[in-house]
Amino acid sequence: MSLTVKSRVCSRVVYVDLIDISEGGCKIRAKAGFAEVGDRVTMKVGGINAPLGTIAWVDGCLAGVAFEGAMHPAVLDFLCEGPPTAPRVPQLRRIL
Repeated sequence: MSLTVKSRVCSRVVYVDLIDISEGGCKIRAKAGFAEVGDRVTMKVGGINAPLGTIAWVDGCLAGVAFEGAMHPAVLDFLCEGPPTAPRVPQLRRIL
């Protein structure tokens, strides 16, 4: 499952699908050519700002983002599980 999030890659607004997420980074999908290795990335996931990141790898329409700081495990749990009263939406896959 994936979640569409608004992000910025080199100051350009890009909507990407967030495929999976961990404390240290995430995998995203967008149109081929949306980013290059070394590009700086900011993302807002579920209303929460993710740590500043850098594109670590690109494979066609997929890319890996390495966060500069770590996301707190409780924030990841909230994003992946959602609040108990939230309507069911596609869930993120947390990488341990």
